[in-house]
Amino acid sequence: MTSVDKVTIIVAHGAWADGSSWSEVIGRLTKKGLRAVAAPLPLSSLSDDAAALRRTFARTKGPVIVAGHAYAGAVIATANDERVRGLVYIAALAPAQGETVAEVFYRDETHPMAPQLTADQEGWIWMPDEGFANAFAHRATADQIALAKAVQRPISVKCIQEAAAEPAWTRKPSWFLIAEEDRMINPQTQHFMAKRMRAQTQALAVDHTPLLTAPETVVEVILKAAQAA
Repeated sequence: MTSVDKVTIIVAHGAWADGSSWSEVIGRLTKKGLRAVAAPLPLSSLSDDAAALRRTFARTKGPVIVAGHAYAGAVIATANDERVRGLVYIAALAPAQGETVAEVFYRDETHPMAPQLTADQEGWIWMPDEGFANAFAHRATADQIALAKAVQRPISVKCIQEAAAEPAWTRKPSWFLIAEEDRMINPQTQHFMAKRMRAQTQALAVDHTPLLTAPETVVEVILKAAQAA
């Protein structure tokens, strides 16, 4: 067993977000003596995001737990570094080898409150303002929604159309927090992915972005992975 305080937690943000979406979780992990680092993803293609994650690994030493939210589930699945001791999926997408993010995202019926997402002329997909309060984090406070809107980063169509390589979760232990009140990624899809991954699963009545709305729960899942490292 590795002492938890020797483990680095690398967190990866999803679409329409940046590293600040993990701020509530990072603060709590830091208070518990863990080092937490947010990987800045360009959201320009799955390959570009994987490269950004590798650059973040290069800044760390020792055992690592990698956690990803939403789209970033596909990104952390590229974490093949031998120092990675586990993968944590927070309401995340987990395409299998040869699948695209779009294929798993649209596998099941979309929620009635889910936003209509279309790409602009340059191939970037933006979240409509109303999408943040209606689906991205419908349990968030008004201040949290305002900040999410202000810092949103679009995701390129290339990210969701690139086929995944063999995912690291086929070789490394994984944990999956299923958001039963998710309006972005159908909970049924999350159950399907978690079962396919053989992940250690926890299903809770949280929205799509528990990083903001239920950070203590997210920390608990990450700590379980760190303790198992």
